[in-house]
Amino acid sequence: MMETTLKRAGTPRVLGIYSFRFDEHLVPALRANTAPLVDGWISWDDRGADGPFSDETDRRYALLCAARAAGDEWVLTLDPDERIERRFRLRIRHAMATDANAVTFALREMYTPRHYRVDGVWGEKRQARLLRVSDGITRPDADPGALHVPWTSFLRDPRMAASRHNVYHLKMIHPERRHARAALYGLLDPERRMQAIGYDYLADETGIELRRIPLGRGYSPRHVDDGTLWMHPGALQGEKRAP
Repeated sequence: MMETTLKRAGTPRVLGIYSFRFDEHLVPALRANTAPLVDGWISWDDRGADGPFSDETDRRYALLCAARAAGDEWVLTLDPDERIERRFRLRIRHAMATDANAVTFALREMYTPRHYRVDGVWGEKRQARLLRVSDGITRPDADPGALHVPWTSFLRDPRMAASRHNVYHLKMIHPERRHARAALYGLLDPERRMQAIGYDYLADETGIELRRIPLGRGYSPRHVDDGTLWMHPGALQGEKRAP
């Protein structure tokens, strides 16, 4: 279920951590994208889980504990359907030379392999993805059914610093996946307890405004979308979460 891969002998300073399930085929590109930034990876194979969604708190806490056990100082947290911009490799040491223990990035929702959405809430998304785990971690008191638990919730004393770099999320490129995400989250949280805005906005293209990735701020390897769902096949059919 858990696998650690180190690129060289010795204690790692930065490890990439991720879990995979329906997006297993995207892992090689994720590793190629993060290879210049990390000393290795710790992965959680979630393919044995039941139902369309498994406990994110369990997965994230287990990955962070494994990084701590390896003697790691920092982790870079990306999902298989995410890529970090290439030029961050030139700035990662600067980002780690800070009193902060969580570095945030602009999260860019890609609508084509080269364009991301910027209108409304789409242009405001930021998430912490580079975390100093050597300061200590904790298991958050999260709802067992929580769909998303911020990585900073696992830090004992989160101190955030904002980077000027982007993380590109590829799942929204294909229209069918946008509708599947809205349907799945709406089914799992019909009363909007976990997100007051709800989830219909994920498939709503009203007022859409796209921006091309600026020159020099792209990601590699190049992404070629396959048009498949990258999530539970019942997402569009309204399957319920397994107990």
